Amino acid sequence: MSRFLRAIAMLAVTAALISCGQNFSAPRNLDDACAIVKERPKYLRAMTATERKWGVPVPVQMAIIYQESKFIGNNRTPVKYALGVIPMGRQSSAYGYAQALDGTWEEYQNDQRRRSAKRHDIRAATDFIGWYMTQTVEETGVQLGDAKNQYLAYHEGRSGYLRGSHNSKSWLLRISDEVAARAAIYDMQLKSCGKR
Repeated sequence: MSRFLRAIAMLAVTAALISCGQNFSAPRNLDDACAIVKERPKYLRAMTATERKWGVPVPVQMAIIYQESKFIGNNRTPVKYALGVIPMGRQSSAYGYAQALDGTWEEYQNDQRRRSAKRHDIRAATDFIGWYMTQTVEETGVQLGDAKNQYLAYHEGRSGYLRGSHNSKSWLLRISDEVAARAAIYDMQLKSCGKR
């Protein structure tokens, strides 16, 4: 192989690696919704499409994704260790922007006839959130704009939410308040920069 072809191959590999890193890395300023959508316009397009299709407000989607994955597309739960050193697998099968579990993701793929949908694709992740939250409204009555209770039902599952499993978890109640506050802040920010 000539030197020129090797150089081209190395450039192609480097570009692919950089591209993957950009797709899975978090936006630089997660506290500013306007900065997020300016840096990643495809996020806003995906969330706006989900809002039109399912009715879930963009700021609520953003707050859920922030809490679940910090906008890291290939985010996974941490590995569990026995005796502090022996890897025992991940805490759960949660993966991607929405931290959807394997079984719930498969249910979504089957129900929506989207077998090729990937959890690390922002469009599929936001559509999943819309699908899941719409079912939450039907089963629990929690409205789509209620970021706090939608997050509790998202985290605990709808049956867990209906049983009140979250009420014995002060840390989760605190986090759900943070999700609601972040959704409100994101909403004000998006209005200020003309994105709502």
